[in-house]
Amino acid sequence: MLRTHTCGELGAAMVDQRATLCGWVDRKRDHGDGVFIDMRDRYGVTQIVFEPDSGPELLDLAKRLRNEDVIQVEGLVEPRPEGQANPKLATGGIEVRASRLVVLNRTETPPFLPGQGSLPGEDVRLKYRYLDLRRPAMHRTLLLRNRIIKTMRDYFDEHGFIDVETPVLGRSTPEGARDYLVPSRVNRGSFFALPQSPQLYKQILMVAGLDRYVQVARCFRDEDLRADRQPEFTQLDLEMSFVQADDVIAMIDGLMARLARDVLGMRIDLPLPRITYDEAMRRFGHDAPDLRFGMEIADATDIAGRSQFRVIRSVADEGGFVRGITVRGGAPRFSRKQIDELTEFVKQDCGAKGLLWFRVEPDRALWSPVSKNIEPELLDAFRERFAGEPGDLILISADRWPITCKTLHGLRKRLGAELRLYDPAAMHFSWVVEFPMFDRDEEENRWVAMHHPFTAPRPQDMDLLTNDPARCRAQAYDLVVNGCEAGGGTIRIHDSSVQQTVFNLLGIDADTARERFGFLLEALRFGAPPHGGIALGIDRIVMLFGGLDNIRDCIAFPKTQKATDLMTEAPGAVETKQLDELGIRIAGKPA
Repeated sequence: MLRTHTCGELGAAMVDQRATLCGWVDRKRDHGDGVFIDMRDRYGVTQIVFEPDSGPELLDLAKRLRNEDVIQVEGLVEPRPEGQANPKLATGGIEVRASRLVVLNRTETPPFLPGQGSLPGEDVRLKYRYLDLRRPAMHRTLLLRNRIIKTMRDYFDEHGFIDVETPVLGRSTPEGARDYLVPSRVNRGSFFALPQSPQLYKQILMVAGLDRYVQVARCFRDEDLRADRQPEFTQLDLEMSFVQADDVIAMIDGLMARLARDVLGMRIDLPLPRITYDEAMRRFGHDAPDLRFGMEIADATDIAGRSQFRVIRSVADEGGFVRGITVRGGAPRFSRKQIDELTEFVKQDCGAKGLLWFRVEPDRALWSPVSKNIEPELLDAFRERFAGEPGDLILISADRWPITCKTLHGLRKRLGAELRLYDPAAMHFSWVVEFPMFDRDEEENRWVAMHHPFTAPRPQDMDLLTNDPARCRAQAYDLVVNGCEAGGGTIRIHDSSVQQTVFNLLGIDADTARERFGFLLEALRFGAPPHGGIALGIDRIVMLFGGLDNIRDCIAFPKTQKATDLMTEAPGAVETKQLDELGIRIAGKPA
């Protein structure tokens, strides 16, 4: 080894002993008659001292060091002079008086310094990711990720799960997001698909009798990106046989309690709270509500239907909804300009036509530019419905149900953060259950699976599959952490006839089902046990546990929002010879 110790482990117990360290120059302070170097590796920082009595050659070499040079230092560990200890550092009570310095590698001028100063834009950080990854904050995040994954593996090993790797090269299936396709050279004209999840394979493993499967799985989806989504991601994937939804949920309850305890030093009460999908949409406007604060939605459609004010009356008459939230103490905090900004926000981001608002005056009356158009008794009814007190601000969306949900969820999320209605360090875990089996694609006039086509309906809703699919509820459950979906799962269909009924509703006829899922349908006919599972987004869990805002900050080598790798410049062009071998021609490119 080139070193005897790391830059994070020397302390008072090592005083008067010799040590050899390796790392990067984090900072240099040249005092003329002496040079002080802060030396950094992934474990910490140690102060190195070069003094005249070390010899002119050593001192001159130290003076010529630059930030991010890679060096090896040998010297004597000494206590720092009285009054010069740095309590912020684990090594802040000592320094190493250098007797030997080897420059292992000199650096060119870096585009930014990982150990100090403000960060450049994200594009620069991603282009020079190897520099960005030197930052202590990035080291802490990757160490957090490692600890979370290790805790997960240990937990499931203790509970009898078998870690099984499933294929990365599989078959394209017609559900979910777009597949990443991989052309086959051997079978020209045919394509593999990178897995969006190991869904089909883990169901096959249950048919195979493995009973409890788990995997840290790489998954791929060719979809539009955002701050908490990547084209390639990692999930904790598991499946269990002979279980009901409560059994899977209880298993994940225990995992969250273990992670909270071992990673955050936090105790959470079990079982985790549950609310139904319908309740979540009614109270919070979203299927992954942030329950760290209140500001629940109230429905005043019935009151609006009694008013002569055309703006709200027409919405109620046409089957729309008039719903809103109350911002406690918000009246004096929001100027007319700020309310106009909120109105523009819901128009631009939520597709709303506008935003109604009222201030609750000291005499408990409601006031806004439109209050003169609403009957006084109905204004009182609105105030009571929204539990308005003097000084409150009431924000109302009058529109179709999906728009009111999106608008009020967007406002609630924005105001919760801006008004600091919750402790950013707090962690809230909950479940949303009883999702609809299907959603309606109005453009294509057909049913689509709310989760995936292999989700089992609730036993009591089995007749609704054919009689009233809109009312059919699924054995589906989502884990929600701080208003983010951290994972989702279902009990699967294990009866091939029920599976074909669901396929029929989704417009997947028997021939297409055999072509795409024939191996699964066949397996279900050979003694498939009742089974179910869940997938947890590891990247997102690391983001939440680390208090990060961007999922790219918890992935070593992420893609940009345009699905590109700025460091390696992927994706890139390939040679014509490679395309010819695959039998591929790029449209618009000469043959």
